[in-house]
This record gives sequence, C-alpha cells and structure tokens, in this order.
Amino acid sequence: MTLPDHVTLTRLLQLASPALPVGAYSYSQGLEAAIDAGIVRDEATTLGWIVDVLELTVSRMEAPLFLRLHRAWTADDEAAARGWNDRLLASRETAELRAETAQMGYSLARLLTALREPHPFEAWEDVSMPAVYTWWAARCDIDASSALVAYLWSWAENQVMAALKAVPLGQSAGQRVLFALGSCIAEHAARAKAVDDDSLGGLAPAFAILSSRHETQYSRLFRS
Repeated sequence: MTLPDHVTLTRLLQLASPALPVGAYSYSQGLEAAIDAGIVRDEATTLGWIVDVLELTVSRMEAPLFLRLHRAWTADDEAAARGWNDRLLASRETAELRAETAQMGYSLARLLTALREPHPFEAWEDVSMPAVYTWWAARCDIDASSALVAYLWSWAENQVMAALKAVPLGQSAGQRVLFALGSCIAEHAARAKAVDDDSLGGLAPAFAILSSRHETQYSRLFRS
C-alpha cells in the first residue's frame, strides 16, 4: 500500500498514541514491583529504572526483534514473522510479561479488524504486540526506524504514566522524565540495528525477579 506522506505520518501518530485501545495503561512491566520494593521512589530513581530497563532488556531483545519483524512484513514473509514472533514470546521472563504482550497484540489485531484492515493474525495462536504493530507499520509505508522510535516512545510514556500513579510523581516531574528519555530513545533504536542474531538477549535479573514477585504482590494497581 502506497500512502501520501501526510497519511503515513497520521498512521504513525495513531500507532504511538496513548489512546490506542490495547490496554497498555493497565501494565507497568515490573515498575510497580520496583516501587513496592522501594527501588523506585522519586523522579531520579524513576528515570534511572526506565533507562536501565530500556538499555538492558528492550534495546537488546525486543527492539532488535521489532526490526526483524518489520523486515519480514516488508518482504511479505509471514513464515519469518511467525518465527520472530515466537522468539519474542519465548524471551519473556515471567508469565505476566508474556501475557502482557500477547494481550496487547490480540487487542491491536482486534482493532485492525474493527478498522476493516485485512490481516493474517486470526490464524495465529499467539501474537505479540510488536508483531501486529510492525505489520500495520509496514502496511502503512512507515519505515522501520520511525516505527521503532514511535514504539519505544509509547513504551516510555506508559512507564512514566505508571510512575505518575504509583510513585506517585507530579505531572511536571513526569514531563521532565519524558524529556530526558526523548533524548536517548533514538540512540537506543540505532543500537538495536547493530544487534546480530547471535547477540540477541538482555540480562536484567533484578527486573525478572521483581516481575515474578509482582504476580503475588499484596496490593497492586497494574497487571504487570
């Protein structure tokens, strides 16, 4: 599908919008457990936590797989896309994190159906959020780099929104955190391009442990 540049831009903005009905607001990706443990407690520790997760996990596994998924869809290679989707699902370290990307992927696929956009995901058993996101981006002529920056921005924005509710942070503090993150997201997207197949994989044991603890946390606002 070839779209005018301004339409491609609006599609990118729609994908990056917090109004996208995929349930992202209900997840914190382990952040709530870090708050409960006292690791994240203010503006500085919120920024530190988000930057660490971005550096140690997202930019080394999810972001490189995102680029591979986009490449597969651009080449109309559904078999390759399925393989990378399965790799991404298998990389999730806890039940909550796996359920999160699967639920969001399912919800985004349902939105495509509601928008009357024919897609292949009805035949898939489990689909990750990046698999559906990259399919839509490729279909709308959104290049891989722009799509990834938008995806990472949405991820960062959701982390900040979770911190606003649970730390809690004020609105200005949240915007300062986002402003700082905005300066490094493109850098992490560029790093993801350099990750070869043999180097895929992040290492953040504390993140995995906190996510596991969240599953039985006494009081919580979020599903992960």
